[in-house]
Amino acid sequence: MPTISGDPGVQQLFELKPYADDRGNVVVYGGQLEPGAKVRVSFRGSGNVLKIADTAKVVDLAAEFAGDNGRIDISETSKPRTGLRLNIRVGHESSVAIGANVGCETRMFVSASEGASVVVGEDCMIATGVELRTDDSHAIYDVRSRKRVNPARSITIGEHVWLGKSVVVMGGVTIGSGSVVGFRSIVTRDIPNNCVAVGAPTRVVRRNVAWERPVLAYRAPNVSGLAPGEVRTARYWKLTSTDPSAGQPEPGTRADQVSGQGSAARERPRAFTWIRHKLRGLAR
Repeated sequence: MPTISGDPGVQQLFELKPYADDRGNVVVYGGQLEPGAKVRVSFRGSGNVLKIADTAKVVDLAAEFAGDNGRIDISETSKPRTGLRLNIRVGHESSVAIGANVGCETRMFVSASEGASVVVGEDCMIATGVELRTDDSHAIYDVRSRKRVNPARSITIGEHVWLGKSVVVMGGVTIGSGSVVGFRSIVTRDIPNNCVAVGAPTRVVRRNVAWERPVLAYRAPNVSGLAPGEVRTARYWKLTSTDPSAGQPEPGTRADQVSGQGSAARERPRAFTWIRHKLRGLAR
């Protein structure tokens, strides 16, 4: 049964099962959670929808519908994954969609407000302490014009994206499929597919890369290619898009540090040492 919180306008649910109330709030779910799973769903407004696939591996879910006509969609888990740990806040007319076979090491915080949306593609790997924020939580105004200067903007994360520890993705960003975002990066601009981006704000430091899930601690040393028995996820092994508007390195970044190609091969050891340092926190 739902529990009324201290605020009489808020309905709270602490179990995941089909639900509907007289304000048009709905939970669609017909599965069975694993023992020990944590759930807290809050409805403050009306016309909100939480739809979860029956086979989604929900381990820890906090979902707050702060306004009217919000929507959260969570897709199935059909492959071995660490599970879904999510803290989602949805405002008026806003939405969050989590694709199939996404895994989160700890709770990923997701905020969508003011009609914005967050889409996380399938097969993404989310490390500890990741945040996706379409908004800044509070309004900032221009003193002279008295107009807002920080409206919410949507976020799109492609398929098979690895977000490293403590990554923050800000509103208005698209991250292409197959990419890796390094430890403590703050993403404020688009990142193309199949590249490595690091820093605050992020910049692309390596293109034409692909990543795989097996943990390196179990891997024998001095294996330069795929480990014996490791299966390549071929659909995500692609060259980075040449679209000049998508996540180009900042002015002054050496092209050879980004692509690892060209006449500056002598710069590679230094560049790779720096990349390895920045990616140290990527391990889940």
